[in-house]
Amino acid sequence: MFKSACFFRIADDFQLPPLDALERVLHKARFVACGPTQPESTGWVPPRGNKSKVLAELVGGHLVLKLCTEKRAVPSSAIKSAVEERIERYKTETGNERVPAKLKKEFKEEVLLDLLPRAFSKRITTLLWLDPKSKMLVVDAGSLAAADRVVSSLLAALLEVPGAGPALDLQLVHTQSSPAASMSHWLSTREAPWRFTVDRDCELKAADEQKSAVRYARHTLDIDEVAQHIAAGKVPTQLALTWNDRVSFTLTDAGQIRKLKMLDVVVKEAEDAKGKDDDNFDANAAILTGELSQLIPDLLEALGGEAEVGAQAEAEAVAA
Repeated sequence: MFKSACFFRIADDFQLPPLDALERVLHKARFVACGPTQPESTGWVPPRGNKSKVLAELVGGHLVLKLCTEKRAVPSSAIKSAVEERIERYKTETGNERVPAKLKKEFKEEVLLDLLPRAFSKRITTLLWLDPKSKMLVVDAGSLAAADRVVSSLLAALLEVPGAGPALDLQLVHTQSSPAASMSHWLSTREAPWRFTVDRDCELKAADEQKSAVRYARHTLDIDEVAQHIAAGKVPTQLALTWNDRVSFTLTDAGQIRKLKMLDVVVKEAEDAKGKDDDNFDANAAILTGELSQLIPDLLEALGGEAEVGAQAEAEAVAA
């Protein structure tokens, strides 16, 4: 289900609103495909798939939602070429060599309206999982920028729920030790943290202006060469890890998880849990949330534990 993970801490006083009330709000913002001249459309879709009409799924006390975004992409080269044609036509018809900026803007708008109906559309769906018990929100996104849209849509939906409790106050999870520093330590000492093993993929980048990089793919990292790169000033930006022989993933220097994959033992457990007439959603969701509910706390501990909110703000102010 999830291929990536950005995680946020939820305020302790947050309470999940009634599911039926949330469902009604989500239906108001249900996904509708882009119109012929509409460049983008965003809305909620059923996490179970098109056969379902339910937008808010609750599995074992965990809320699962899915946001869909559709974009019509017109190549910038096509826009530029069409605008230039109109500019040349204008010069020829009027005899003016100088074209006002306002008119150029109008030409661009007209070209977009003309080309958008013929542009191919692309849809991206993003899952999110909200755990009210552990006060954690996890978004299936490999970067914070990609998670922002989903989080903003969720916040907007929760604010629309009648009689909802305190607003969903989110804080991006920060750790006492930066992921880059921790990964450097694990690679230099050749000692992975408890319940983790270092796998065979890694990227190291220099912090200088040249940004030179070294990448290892399907290569043992327990070698002097890796430690020498770190000693020379290169910093790990990505490192493949396995947690508890159950889940493999890549940790980034921003603290996000990518290339998330359940290993064979977990897949077998999921297969055994599936019912003959079930759509497998409940079993898959239960397995995923069960694994990540243990993996994320272990990962945060391996990174020195969570930093206090006040300490985060102070560190950001100093950096600024």
